[in-house]
Amino acid sequence: MTSESVAPNAEQSALYGDWYGSAPVRAIFSVRERLRAMLTFEVALARAQAATGVIPRAAAEAIAAAADAGRLDVDAIVAGTQTTGFPVVALVAQLARLAGDDAGRYVHWGATTQDVLDTATVLQLRAALPSLGGDLDRTIAALAARAARHRDDLIAGRTHLQHALPVTFGYVCAIWLAPLLDARERLRAARERALRLQFGGAAGTSASLGPRAREVAQRLGAELDLPVPEAPWHADRSAFAELACALALTCGSYAKMATDVALLAQTEVAEVAEPHLPGRGGSSAMPQKRNPVASEYVLACTRAVHALSGEMLAAMAGDHQRSTGPYQSEENTLWRVVVHASGAFAHGRSLAEGILVDAQRMRANVDLTGGRIVSEAVAVALAAHVGSGDAHAAVERAASTALEEKRPLLDVLAADPAVTAYFDRDALAELLDPERYTGEAGAVVDRVLARAARCPSTAKEKERP
Repeated sequence: MTSESVAPNAEQSALYGDWYGSAPVRAIFSVRERLRAMLTFEVALARAQAATGVIPRAAAEAIAAAADAGRLDVDAIVAGTQTTGFPVVALVAQLARLAGDDAGRYVHWGATTQDVLDTATVLQLRAALPSLGGDLDRTIAALAARAARHRDDLIAGRTHLQHALPVTFGYVCAIWLAPLLDARERLRAARERALRLQFGGAAGTSASLGPRAREVAQRLGAELDLPVPEAPWHADRSAFAELACALALTCGSYAKMATDVALLAQTEVAEVAEPHLPGRGGSSAMPQKRNPVASEYVLACTRAVHALSGEMLAAMAGDHQRSTGPYQSEENTLWRVVVHASGAFAHGRSLAEGILVDAQRMRANVDLTGGRIVSEAVAVALAAHVGSGDAHAAVERAASTALEEKRPLLDVLAADPAVTAYFDRDALAELLDPERYTGEAGAVVDRVLARAARCPSTAKEKERP
């Protein structure tokens, strides 16, 4: 394994590049950056302990000077990890040697492996999450603009993949947008709970630091600009699990949009298309193909996140003060949740910003069934005269005849005395106008856009090393 490896099977990951995770986020979770985050913890710990008189100030300065990730023998740390199961022992040994004998003995004073690994993960998450937040904010902005632009553009509403009632494409965009507004709030709260210091020593009591334990923790939190919780969370994995689940839910909302885009982009439907570049979505055999690759990779990344989130939930069932197995599974899980989520977020943002909309084709498809898509409007109006059961039966009979004989529904209804006793042809034509039967579609758009305008962005969080 090399020092710049991003993940197991790094060569295969490099082959696919950003498809399974954005480049900035993948870089944050490289081996080198993982070790750099661990060094950041060790330096901050030494400084906090020097400030509180636990270790000599000169020792802290020497430890800080030695903590250069570029000086680490990463292959040796990897080899050490194969022996101990964690990289901390090998890292601490190298840092102590680089700091010199006098200062080296104070490296990692009063800390435990999980303090280092958990806080390093927190630092990496803090660096990575703004990238996802930025993509989410851009998606929200793009969908809000599309919902406003297409507020009144008709499109066939579909249930069970069949025409149901007319809606508007603005309404469709609003339905994509609304859960992402929830996601933004959910992620902000999950981020706040996840980004906190882990420090408690061997069993969480910081017994080795004596009466200065809390003071050291507070100074350490200040050094790292992290809040210090009331209790260590060695055995409480809920915050990381919550973050994974918040990302999984957001990916699910992206996946709903991607599924709709892929279906609406089918050749026979052709109401939208993914943004296109020469060769994008091409086929090795069929020159004409423009496959919905962004939608496909939103779905692929989402499925990975959903599967991995189950591992994070399972890791909550740890034993006693340090779990035997459940916690270890997080080391190979949470970073992959974040990386794959970054892929879903980035591809989802590209869809929202670049989707090509054919409003004329949408309207043509609304008219494809010869008025049958608005049959409910006639049934509702007729029910006022004959009751809902008889009205539904009469219109259903007419719709079936129209389908079988390939005639406009208006013609069939206008020839039925049971209907024309109450409505003439002009009245029926008015009832069958899909523009007049979109219900609350426009109001839904307006309400979602109003909420979007009030909802603060998530991406302005300060990135830190």
